[in-house]
Amino acid sequence: MNPQEQLEQKGKFRMTVFEEEYFQGKSCEFRFECQNILDRDFRKIRSIKVENGPWVGYEYPEFQGQQFILEKGDYPCYQAWSGNSSYRTEHMLSFRPIKCANHSDSKITHYECEDFMGHKFEMCEDYPSLQAMGWCSKEVPSIKVNSGAWVGYQFPGYRGYQYIFERDRHQGEYRCYNEYGTQAHTNQIQSMRRIQH
Repeated sequence: MNPQEQLEQKGKFRMTVFEEEYFQGKSCEFRFECQNILDRDFRKIRSIKVENGPWVGYEYPEFQGQQFILEKGDYPCYQAWSGNSSYRTEHMLSFRPIKCANHSDSKITHYECEDFMGHKFEMCEDYPSLQAMGWCSKEVPSIKVNSGAWVGYQFPGYRGYQYIFERDRHQGEYRCYNEYGTQAHTNQIQSMRRIQH
């Protein structure tokens, strides 16, 4: 990113992280990605305040492990960002802004098979249950993001593992579940919503 782009993005994204729960301990404000909070002399992140923009947090350094969507608001402890996830991690070690989120202009296509093959299902709205809306499987083997950014969940009702899908990553193409994230062990996605900006 050149200096002009950095200046333009500076006001769009702002997040303060805290080393302890309930906004205690060491803190630091970020406007850009952080590949490893340990490099900033933090031991971990245990609470977060998102002032501007959506972010994605990761369990491990270098944007690895479980993903967590972080939209504008306060996250006083890990339960606040892991939500209804059956997988809980008590800390976050890396994070980055989601630059292509556009709630009013988001479109995604699910495919029945890997490599964008088979029956497809296009979405422009949030769906707490893909099956209730006509998708005939608990699995989504490949996904193409036409515009915006989305978060997919393992279970209906926006529960379980979270997977972030963005138009500006992988050219918006996720050919198989291995590309959903480093923690993806299955292609099971049963609810999906647009990421708020």
